[in-house]
Amino acid sequence: MLNVSATFDLQKDVVSNIFKKESSVGRIEEYSNAVETQIINIERDGGVLYSWKGVTGNTQIGKYDPTTKQNKLLYTFDKQVCVSSCSLNKEETLLAVSLVQRTRAEERLKPVSKCLTLLIEIQPLNNTKVLKAVDCKIRVQFLYPETDRSSVLESHLLLLADEGYVEQYHVMLSKQEGYRVVMCNFKRMAKDRVVEDFTWTQWDSHTQRLFYLTYRDKAVLVCVQFYPNHNCETVFELALDLPSNPFTSLRFINLGFDHYQEEEPVQDDPIRIAVFTNIIESSMCVCYSQQITPQQASCSYTIVLVHKGCSKTFTVALDGDISPHTTDLHPLFLPLGYYILVYLPGHFLHCINSRQQELLCHSLFLSGPESDLGLPAEGAVVFCLPDCTSLLDLAAGRMFSLDISSDFLLQLLQTPGPSRHDNQRLAVMHCLLVYLGPNPHLEQRIIDWICDNIMPFDTFDQIQEFVLASLYRIVYNKSLSLDKVLPYTSVSGDKDLPASLDEVPGVTCSTQLHAEPVFSKKHSWSQPGYWEDLQWSSERVQYFEAVPSPRFRTQQLQQEWTFPNLGPGREPVCQAPEASVSTQPSQKKSEKKRASGSHAACHIEENTKKVLSVVDTCCRDQKLVPLFQEEDQQQRVLIGQMVDKLREHLNRHLPRLGKKRIDSLVVNYVAKLLELIRYMLESVWLKYRLAPCVMCLNKPGSPAEWTVFHVMCRILEATKSLCLPNPPGYHTLLAVLGVRCLPRHMFLQYVDQGLLQLTETFVSRLMTDLDNSHSNEQLKFSILKRIPEPMEQRMCHLWDHPISSACISRAYVSSLLKKQANTKGSQFIDRGRPGFRPDFLPLTYLTKTLSDLEDEALNPFEEQETVDARFVEETALKQTLILLGFEVK
Repeated sequence: MLNVSATFDLQKDVVSNIFKKESSVGRIEEYSNAVETQIINIERDGGVLYSWKGVTGNTQIGKYDPTTKQNKLLYTFDKQVCVSSCSLNKEETLLAVSLVQRTRAEERLKPVSKCLTLLIEIQPLNNTKVLKAVDCKIRVQFLYPETDRSSVLESHLLLLADEGYVEQYHVMLSKQEGYRVVMCNFKRMAKDRVVEDFTWTQWDSHTQRLFYLTYRDKAVLVCVQFYPNHNCETVFELALDLPSNPFTSLRFINLGFDHYQEEEPVQDDPIRIAVFTNIIESSMCVCYSQQITPQQASCSYTIVLVHKGCSKTFTVALDGDISPHTTDLHPLFLPLGYYILVYLPGHFLHCINSRQQELLCHSLFLSGPESDLGLPAEGAVVFCLPDCTSLLDLAAGRMFSLDISSDFLLQLLQTPGPSRHDNQRLAVMHCLLVYLGPNPHLEQRIIDWICDNIMPFDTFDQIQEFVLASLYRIVYNKSLSLDKVLPYTSVSGDKDLPASLDEVPGVTCSTQLHAEPVFSKKHSWSQPGYWEDLQWSSERVQYFEAVPSPRFRTQQLQQEWTFPNLGPGREPVCQAPEASVSTQPSQKKSEKKRASGSHAACHIEENTKKVLSVVDTCCRDQKLVPLFQEEDQQQRVLIGQMVDKLREHLNRHLPRLGKKRIDSLVVNYVAKLLELIRYMLESVWLKYRLAPCVMCLNKPGSPAEWTVFHVMCRILEATKSLCLPNPPGYHTLLAVLGVRCLPRHMFLQYVDQGLLQLTETFVSRLMTDLDNSHSNEQLKFSILKRIPEPMEQRMCHLWDHPISSACISRAYVSSLLKKQANTKGSQFIDRGRPGFRPDFLPLTYLTKTLSDLEDEALNPFEEQETVDARFVEETALKQTLILLGFEVK
């Protein structure tokens, strides 16, 4: 599941280096037995602080720089001491050290402090100040503010005591002789009490935040934010449903590593807690788990999604047995982007999607051999480092960088048969497309997988997921606020989901709404950024819970556009807003409604022009697939309608974005949709190596073209069910492939069922490119019968054939008879009139009527100058004989 690569090895990167340097001081054998290298702390810049004991009986502290991969000696004690905590300021001028006093048995009655905390000047080595000499252990941590100044003459140090309080020391510095940095307030340092009482605390060095738990009526999680100007304030409080006393002793997370706890009995904590924040996502997750005992058959853990206003408790049935000798066993929480990985070695790996938490099927659950990450065994101590992408195996002294393996996910996706659950495939698709995207190589392999599994699964449509997940990734990067209002999946939580998609075997989940977090009133938007977005997200949770359907559903377009009712070649219908009821005459109402419909059509056309201009700008040189090269009125209307409805939706739910920004987001959203469909077709085009001759109608299709035709039909089915527009020219291209690949009768069945649409471009090419062989004549005549009358009148002139002439004649007769619609009474046949032929009385009556109308007109053939009554008579008679089955010579 993860790519795990070693980034730091204590033995390789530190010990071997020390060995080379100190081997010149003493004998190698004596040195190798004396060294005890231990990792003490990891600072914000990634520097590793460590201590070791040399051959001369002293203790030294050094730093490993991951950038230069060099080791630097910071300080040397003249005797062996026990360093329990250590921190170095950003400028590397001050070193804070907390020492544990280890007294002999005969000295225990003497009044000796248990812990001694020192502040040491190290550039150059100069003064040492005692900050604390107390009976409780002290953790030390320098602040690492973001600053552009090359030289900062002040440092700020946190002291965290086992007695449950936190103090901040303000150290003023000065430069002497151009290079000596010394403390100005050496005798009397200013300090503040930051926290009065806590039982658990976690330091987030990357964001300079201190989280701690305190108890009032119930457990409360509090966050103190330290700013670049060295001010700090309590910005956040959240009540948690924890036991009254979950900790037997104080717990310090990400505050260094104390190796001198052997004298204290190890206590098992019933609860393990971790807090993960993501600046990019503006998210916060509080994770805690119950301790697992050998008698238990399940593991429980809770993820509080602060930015989503809910918490999820998972219970996982354990397949393997827990060793009876195992103590203090908890699942490990690992943050990777917006995923929270819950890992219990040898049992399961659960990748929880903190963005799309509504449905369980968007989180990936693995068990058995697939869940093995190759991380240290259960007995090793593993810490999650502040950068949220690394692990530290403290026992082995090794650090690892973590990243999700795309090859592993693709292998999961491509596993055939029922051995892979649909919910796993859905979670893998979203991880590949959203988390690891954009990646053209991955997208191409996913498209290949879709082509190999072209039919939709029982629970979800993979083409719809590809389109919506890709769109979600593109737009989410534009604004985090779009998370709740735009679709990210075709799987809806409003309907009953199939059991194979909504359930994971062996895993149960319960969702609860947690108490609303309390943000500092003093904060109140004064510091824009993470806290502003988190506060806005938590406040919007209640709004989105109250709104019936905050997420945009593309099926809403069906209310405005009669998409399902469009037959072959029919023109789309824009539904204009209904006119208000009034006492005006019907004619004025009709004119008003016509004007309103015309205005709506113009507005929709403007939307379409904006979208297509963006597509043309982004894809000007891409002409592999012949799309966007014709006027497709049907798709143009749907494009404009989608822009209109989506703009209205965002203006209603996210007014703070502003109308100008919303308009830009909407236009780009629909443009990206069309580009995605084009991208899918281009990938399929390259995969099957289709040549330009695919657009020739007079050649049969190849097996590769049949496969592409099938893929295009599936794309059309997926977009049609979601009411998504296709690029103009899509239906023409699909119809051309249909003529080449399908038998003629099956092609007409596809047309009759609405699977293929007869565009004007396709019909015109059909009439001109195909010859007048018997089969082609039948096809052309069948097409003319299926297209609407306005298109038929335009297409008939392109085909030089009696059938097209018959169509022209019918149109001519219809236009003449309409002029006689208001004539009352009936005209009788004049049998004595010269030229009367009683052979076919209906035809004779039609001829007489046309002749009379022609006599009344000054220029009866102004529009159709090749038509006369004799031609109409002969054409109608010939067509009648054909229909009756008589041979016509």
